[in-house]
Amino acid sequence: MQSKASNVTSYLEEASPERRAALQRLRQLCHELLQEYEECIEYGMPGYKRNGTVEVAFASQKQYASLYILKEDVVNEYRAVLAGCDIGKGCIRFRHPDRIDFDVVGSLLRSTVESQSAPC
Repeated sequence: MQSKASNVTSYLEEASPERRAALQRLRQLCHELLQEYEECIEYGMPGYKRNGTVEVAFASQKQYASLYILKEDVVNEYRAVLAGCDIGKGCIRFRHPDRIDFDVVGSLLRSTVESQSAPC
């Protein structure tokens, strides 16, 4: 969904009830693991910036919840583990947010922090 929310808390309040718990868990993991990052709303969705550049974001779309890991090397490293998901260059789409493997998401976030590559 393209949100007009001015902050992440408002964004989560707008999300559909069936996705809200998964989105809140994504936010919690981002807070825990992206400590050097600044939380923001960019392009109508929650994002996490380091040095002024968004490297991670998530969104509630019409048909799925999406996680944007904007470091292509990190996404490529986890493609096999994410085989049940629709994966683009930096977008991971979860059709069933209640089935998100948050251990894998945590690994993706840790790898993003460690990656020296430029965001795509």
